[in-house]
Amino acid sequence: MNQTSSDGIRIGIIGGSGLGDALGAEAGETVQIDTPFGKPSSPITLADWDGVEVAILQRHGIGHTLNPSAVPYRANIYAMKSLGVTHILASGATGSLREEIAPGDLVLVDQLIDKTYNRANPFDEHAAVHVELSQPFCQVMRNWLCEAAKRLDGVRVHEQGTYIVMEGPAFSTQAESNMHRSEAFGGDLIGMTAMPEARLAREAEIAYAMIAMPTDYDCWKPHDPSASSQALLEEIIGNLQKATKANVALMKEALRDTSALANTPSPAHTALALGIWSDKSKLDQAEVKRLEVLWGKYFT
Repeated sequence: MNQTSSDGIRIGIIGGSGLGDALGAEAGETVQIDTPFGKPSSPITLADWDGVEVAILQRHGIGHTLNPSAVPYRANIYAMKSLGVTHILASGATGSLREEIAPGDLVLVDQLIDKTYNRANPFDEHAAVHVELSQPFCQVMRNWLCEAAKRLDGVRVHEQGTYIVMEGPAFSTQAESNMHRSEAFGGDLIGMTAMPEARLAREAEIAYAMIAMPTDYDCWKPHDPSASSQALLEEIIGNLQKATKANVALMKEALRDTSALANTPSPAHTALALGIWSDKSKLDQAEVKRLEVLWGKYFT
C-alpha cells in the first residue's frame, strides 16, 4: 500500500474512543511501521470497504492504553503519509456544549480552538514551517461527508461545529465547561484529540476531516440527581455505542463514491508550497533526508 489508487485517492481512518475498538476488528492485512518519531499508536490494518482500500489506525492503541497526551501524533500521521494516504477520516468522542447537539449525534467539525500545551509538534523543530490553518478541516471532505449524510436514514448529523481541544486527561471543571460554551469562546464540543493531529495532517499535506461523537453534555448541564454514577456511565457508554454505529455507517456510505475527492483538489495537498520559510540550502541535509516522506518534493 505504498502507492495511491488509480484515481489518486488513498483513505486513512483514525479511530478514537469507541470507533477505534470497533475498527480494530476489521479484517485485513496488518502492517507494522517504524517512523522517525517512533511507532504509531497501533499496527495499521489495510482493509477493503466496498472496493476502496482503507488504512485503519487506533489512536489510543489496542485496548485503549494511551491517554490523549501520550498519543504519538507525529508517528501516526507520518505512518499514514508513508502508506500513500491522501485523505484522513478521523473520529473522536467529545462532550457536547450545546443543548441542540445531543449525545449520540454526529458532528462534522469545521473549526478548532487549541488549548493543549504538552504535546510534541511540529514535525520539524529545526526549520521554519508555517502552514495555513484558518480552515483546519478540508472543506472538500466536509462537503463529501455532508452529501453522504443526506443519504442515511436515522442518523442525526450536524454539518458544523467548533471543537475545543483541551489537554486532559482529566475532564473539565464546571467553570471551565461554562466558559467554553460562552459567547466569548463559542465552543460547541469539548474533546482531547483533534490537536495536534489536524495540524500535523496539514503539514503532511494530507486532507483531514473529523466526525465528532458527543457522548454527554459535559458538566455544564447538571445530571439527574437521582441517577447513580454507574447509571450515568452506562448512559455515556450507550451514547458512544450509538454514535460509533452511526459513524461507521456514515464513513462506509461516503466511501461508496470517492469521485468528489478525486475530482476536487484539496488545498491541503499543496500546504507546504508556500509553507517552508527557511532557506532550503541552509537546512541540515540529514534532516531533509529524514523527513523526505513529508517534504521531499520541495527539495528536488
